[in-house]
Amino acid sequence: MWCGGSWSCANAAVEPEKAAEQVADALEQEIVPRDSIERNGQSAQNRLLIKGGRVVNDDMMQDADVYIEDGIIKQVGTNLHTPGGTRVIEAKGHLVMPGGIDTHTHMQMPFMGTQAIDDFYTGTRAALAGGTTMIMDFALPQRGESLIEAFHRWRTWADAKVCCDYALHVGVTWWSDKVAQEMEELTNEQGVNSFKMFMAYKDTWQLSDEELLESFKRCKELGALAQVHAENGDIIKENSKKLLELGITGPEGHEMSRPEEVEAEATNRACVLANQVHCPLYVVHVMSKSAADVVSSKRKQGHVVFGEPIAASLGTDGTHHYHKCWRHAAGHVMGPPLRPDSTTPKYLMDLLANGDLQTTGTDNCTFSAAQKALGKDDFTKIPNGVNGVEDRMSVVWEKGVVSGKMDPCRFVAVTSTNAAKIFNIYPKKGRVAVGSDADIVVWNPHATRVISAKTHHQAVDFNIFEGMEVHGIAEYVVCHGRVVVEEGEVRAISGMGKYVPTPVFNPHVYGRLEERERANAPCKVERAPYEGPVAQLNGQGMQEGGIIPVQQETFYTRGPTRSGGVNLHDSSFHVSGAQVNDKSPKRPSVKVNNPPGGRSSGSFW
Repeated sequence: MWCGGSWSCANAAVEPEKAAEQVADALEQEIVPRDSIERNGQSAQNRLLIKGGRVVNDDMMQDADVYIEDGIIKQVGTNLHTPGGTRVIEAKGHLVMPGGIDTHTHMQMPFMGTQAIDDFYTGTRAALAGGTTMIMDFALPQRGESLIEAFHRWRTWADAKVCCDYALHVGVTWWSDKVAQEMEELTNEQGVNSFKMFMAYKDTWQLSDEELLESFKRCKELGALAQVHAENGDIIKENSKKLLELGITGPEGHEMSRPEEVEAEATNRACVLANQVHCPLYVVHVMSKSAADVVSSKRKQGHVVFGEPIAASLGTDGTHHYHKCWRHAAGHVMGPPLRPDSTTPKYLMDLLANGDLQTTGTDNCTFSAAQKALGKDDFTKIPNGVNGVEDRMSVVWEKGVVSGKMDPCRFVAVTSTNAAKIFNIYPKKGRVAVGSDADIVVWNPHATRVISAKTHHQAVDFNIFEGMEVHGIAEYVVCHGRVVVEEGEVRAISGMGKYVPTPVFNPHVYGRLEERERANAPCKVERAPYEGPVAQLNGQGMQEGGIIPVQQETFYTRGPTRSGGVNLHDSSFHVSGAQVNDKSPKRPSVKVNNPPGGRSSGSFW
């Protein structure tokens, strides 16, 4: 039984068998083919007027009405002229904002011997319930597998099920000339502009520094954005082995094996490597203060790097790894781990509010109690992943806006607009403006709800935010111009969402990068050619100048000089008796009676 989630160690609210039945039922409910949308009269000609609300974009707020037709925003303003038969949503006292964009999800992902329980239907349906109208998932090939094949497999999974729009990042989990070629095909033909590299998961997805450098160079050539999972996989493997030998097998071992400095070191290394080849970098799931500080510091040094905290790192902490209930502790296991420092969420929110971090994802990758129990005797076998796709907007509003750390404009920026800009889909997404997609949230900032696994729309049986009261609710959600959430009721249609291509060479990313590279390009020093003598070398050392080649292995502990001679800071004297000049002919002794300057003995007068 889950404790702190939908299960309790004391009493079970829902039996596991019943929960499984509920998940199966949920997967079968409201699965409506795309072609039935036209048959039931909800055609693309829907007209909708959102009236009396306060429109909030990342750079401004205004009292205005919003008129939508054919899935596109047609008018924004007051006293709008609209056709008869237009449906009206009264939004007085509400905020009208761009739908959220979750930059980081893993729906139905195969991982650690099992598969994430929330698929593209239940996951995107839950996203809509919380005010998110677009997700960005990851196509992750196995080592040695074609990136193209993995991409098409994810498209097949998603296209028939998604209730909202989606895009795909693609993982570079191994390196070869074939991978480099397929990256070009993905950018040119499949609308992919971001590739994710792993610095963790040794022996599966982890790349070496040399491979990272090659992948960054390739991203730069293609105009794509490089992403990294920043943890030192070698250290994690070593630490995990030691902890298991000490008998530490529970979820706390997961956090112990991946301490904060392991994330910070990898974040710094990724920033340095990317900057050396002038490649823009996006650090996914920033989980710690020190990793966030690295991103902030590098941005101040002029690096083109973006940081993505997630709902989990902003809304809870890693003290749960040490909970007495194994299932509760395992329910919080993800990588990089939540940090046991309880001040971390506030710290990350401060950096998000002031611009040092830019976007918010969730890393939504959910596993049931039974799936987590695959690691009941070994923390390295607990499937990594937590929920968040449904609750992200409310958690960021509660911890950011309600706390006074950010205003509604900044909220829109970090939950939607910045993602649209970074991934080159702005202003189609991420803005309430004429010509933008009609993906809109009518947000009630005064309403409250209590987050719980008993009431959420996800298939997973646990919620890491269990019991958290949040202000701010998506009262209406409009996707493609259709009302898909109305006063808490979700009217999702499977297959209604579409794949959104993300073009390369994004001006928001590459515009300043190209100028910066041009301005900071290395310059050759113009000087007259050297016309002096040049020493001639043979295989043993200098021919001219009388410098004796050094027999380093015999007499010296310091290296020779650049010209091959003896380092004068070293000593050639050995107490063994053998000396460096033993085989040299002895010079004849000469007694000098009258040295320059006079004799050193006798009378001067």
